[in-house]
Amino acid sequence: MAERGSRYRYDPAMSSLSRELRDLIDSGPMVHLSTINADGSPQVTVIWIGLNGDDLVSGHMSRHVKLQNIERDPRVVLSFDAPRVPGVAMNPYAVLRARAIVQPSDDTWDLLNRLAKVYISPDAEYPGAKRPGYIVHYSVERIGGIGPWAPTSH
Repeated sequence: MAERGSRYRYDPAMSSLSRELRDLIDSGPMVHLSTINADGSPQVTVIWIGLNGDDLVSGHMSRHVKLQNIERDPRVVLSFDAPRVPGVAMNPYAVLRARAIVQPSDDTWDLLNRLAKVYISPDAEYPGAKRPGYIVHYSVERIGGIGPWAPTSH
């Protein structure tokens, strides 16, 4: 894992994620992040994600409940839809089981600014103040869903 102040780069040659799944992630789907609360109940929030090698990454400017949950129990699930295909009964989607690590970082704003260009518009700047925050790395352990990235048997 990278340390505070390091730069996060995506190298497609290093990734074990399929090209189709990387393309879907690069398209900017809103991602449902499921973590486990201290009482064992689920906590779900919507986040932006990007790629860093085989890891998915997300940036967070504050240490919200989702980060506290990850620090206590790193098991998470990320789910997101592919673009809607008219006339299809079950639209493609991905469900990724992963282990997450929260790391303080001076590069959080830079990551969020890069993602703003995907999630908001190509010329967007992340609206928050440029300051240290947290980057979460998600090491994918299992891929499911419906689409070319999913296993053939369910």
